Amino acid sequence: MYGVCGCCGALRPRYKRLVDNIFPEDPEDGLVKTNMEKLTFYALSAPEKLDRIGAYLSERLIRDVGRHRYGYVCIAMEALDQLLMACHCQSINLFVESFLKMVAKLLESEKPNLQILGTNSFVKFANIEEDTPSYHRSYDFFVSRFSEMCHCSHDDLEIKTKIRMSGIKGLQGVVRKTVNDELQANIWDPQHMDKIVPSLLFNLQHVEEAESRSPSPLQAPEKEKENPAELAERCLRELLGRAAFGNIKNAIKPVLIHLDNHSLWEPKVFAIRCFKIIMYSIQPQHSHLVIQQLLSHLDANSRSAATVRAGIVEVLSEAAVIAATGSVGPTVLEMFNTLLRQLRLSIDYALTGSYDGAISLGTKIIKEHEERMFQEAVIKTIGSFASTLPTYQRSEVILFIMSKVPLPSLHHPMETGRTGENRNRLTQIMLLKSLLQVSTGFQCNNMMSALPSNFLDRLLSTALMEDAEIRLFVLEILISFIDRHGNRHKFSTISTLSDISVLKLKVDKCSRQDTVFMKKHSQQLYRHIYLTCKEETNIQKHYEALYGLLALISIELANEEVVVDLIRLVLAVQDVAQVNEENLPVYNRCALYALGAAYLNLISQLTTVPAFCQHIHEVIETRKKEAPYMLPEDVFVERPRLSQNLDGVVIEFLFRQSKISEVLGGSGYNSDRLCLPYIPQLTDEDRLSKRKSIGETISLQVEVESRNSPEKEERVPAEEITYETLKKAIVDSVAVEEQERERRRQVVEKFQKAPFEEIAAHCGARASLLQSKLNQIFEITIRPPPSPSGTITAAYGQPQNHSIPVYEMKFPDLGP
Repeated sequence: MYGVCGCCGALRPRYKRLVDNIFPEDPEDGLVKTNMEKLTFYALSAPEKLDRIGAYLSERLIRDVGRHRYGYVCIAMEALDQLLMACHCQSINLFVESFLKMVAKLLESEKPNLQILGTNSFVKFANIEEDTPSYHRSYDFFVSRFSEMCHCSHDDLEIKTKIRMSGIKGLQGVVRKTVNDELQANIWDPQHMDKIVPSLLFNLQHVEEAESRSPSPLQAPEKEKENPAELAERCLRELLGRAAFGNIKNAIKPVLIHLDNHSLWEPKVFAIRCFKIIMYSIQPQHSHLVIQQLLSHLDANSRSAATVRAGIVEVLSEAAVIAATGSVGPTVLEMFNTLLRQLRLSIDYALTGSYDGAISLGTKIIKEHEERMFQEAVIKTIGSFASTLPTYQRSEVILFIMSKVPLPSLHHPMETGRTGENRNRLTQIMLLKSLLQVSTGFQCNNMMSALPSNFLDRLLSTALMEDAEIRLFVLEILISFIDRHGNRHKFSTISTLSDISVLKLKVDKCSRQDTVFMKKHSQQLYRHIYLTCKEETNIQKHYEALYGLLALISIELANEEVVVDLIRLVLAVQDVAQVNEENLPVYNRCALYALGAAYLNLISQLTTVPAFCQHIHEVIETRKKEAPYMLPEDVFVERPRLSQNLDGVVIEFLFRQSKISEVLGGSGYNSDRLCLPYIPQLTDEDRLSKRKSIGETISLQVEVESRNSPEKEERVPAEEITYETLKKAIVDSVAVEEQERERRRQVVEKFQKAPFEEIAAHCGARASLLQSKLNQIFEITIRPPPSPSGTITAAYGQPQNHSIPVYEMKFPDLGP
């Protein structure tokens, strides 16, 4: 029966006859359109036959592929495409299975044309929105095959390009078909992303630099070019744009692995381009997830070559700047913490010469200049990211970085030994560089918020260190915070201008908050400026920074009291150069004279007191004629013109405190305060900072205490201060500190390890002792009220109040 039906065409099922009729005798004639319309009408009229039509077309196509009848293969695929576009009934799923089977057959072929044909049909299918869901359809084969086509290495360049583009289009079709359908296989699974993303990056990587374009999403492609790189970029953007919150990690991880495997961090151009595409394509609220992935990858590569780590940091810098325009979220301090940790690791690597802390056989030797490049990249990244943050977050970052700077204090012990000192110094320099990058351009109207006490104390503590580079960084950081109107560059050169109006300074009236800040911290600032001026390791940059700092304080934070104190400070600096108790070199003394001249010339024109300006002008003119080595124009040049003898400086070359106090007193300034010589407030920081002038510090403290003592009676002559006395004082103080530290450690250890009963008994005993002492004090100091019954005479003949309880007292009657 079936054999008879197979042989007799009239007895064959109608759907088969309709399918056979669409194929012409000569395949070059193409699809018979009238018969195709009949087949389409039949499929729409009898949707239950659609799966049989698909199966029969699939059977014919497989047979034609085997017989190399490629013309009929093309006709069959065209017929399938038309049926897919026309039919959207519930039976479409079974037909799709036959369709995908035929597409897979074409993709498995070795013929490039058949692979391209199958891909084009799949892309058309991917653009169809199906009315009914599919629960069992799988696209694993297509992901693998299209990814393989993306890596095609055919000898013919044209064929290779076409196959690669077909592979990219196929992947794009898979993504469109599955990404928004929860019933389909999850395309975001690592097994799929590990194939799709590297395939796109592989084609994106081979773009020529001349043909590359900006990765901004605002640039819409005018016309699709036959270029795999352009198509891969567009597909990657579409993929990332569809990524939800939980899928970002799976999409980014293959990118990092691809860059690692192909060593693409070192040139870093391609890596930066990739992450610009990523950051501009994903949703803004997902930006911090990409930053977290990069930070984790940087930690994972902490023992990689410095060039690799530098590339990751550069990419992180670009990504962070883009992310800051959207939402960075809780990753701000996490990012800075990771970067600072990498900075410390790099310093250790540079000091030890290896990643393991010790050089042995087989250890990878580290190049110091590469580590230095990495450190500079980290600092640049810190600055570029911080510049995009709002003020409140920037303040938090500044405090966070400052808390990481190792300082010589009781609460922040520093590492000892030569290696420890080098590590401390390098860490201090790198962190202060980072802080300078963050503070550059920082705008805050309230100086109390910009420079809180805990931050300012730690920052100024570093100004007392012997290292000249560290002191310079501290000065630059202070200038960055104080300069709120962009006047810093106008004081980059120290000079004595006859008219400062050419500088076009931006000056605002000192606010109430600034006045409060200066009342609280002015003496602390003056003290550190004064001590910094006395350092013999200062160079021209230090004096330029000091001049800029004094000038900016005068412009940004000065009222009458501050102006008076600044003038006293500069005159004290002049005395340092004149008396020369520090045995400063000739250049340093001339520089201090020149610094004082430049600043007093500036402040005199800012105060606009004619007599004050006249005195400053007269001294400067006298110096120009007879002592040019005391002016900045001769000192702060490439080849300073100095005098070999500064001991015979006559009074006409100096700015006189009595004269200045006289002329300013007549204009309403506090002349009594102007007459007082400036003496810095000295604290324990001088001892902790390992300054060379510790002997002078102690002697000055003794002198100040004796001068300010309210007692007028004669004192016992003080013990003579000798080298042995100073040595003993230093040793004793260190021993006291060690004992105090040990005592604290024992107390902490006791409360951590002792039983609860013992701690409770100890605290109870102390409380009882305290209560008994308080009772004794109350008995001595508190007197009972006088008794209404009068006084009684004690046994010794003296009147004494009789202690009567209040409830027993007799009060007079208030009646008439």
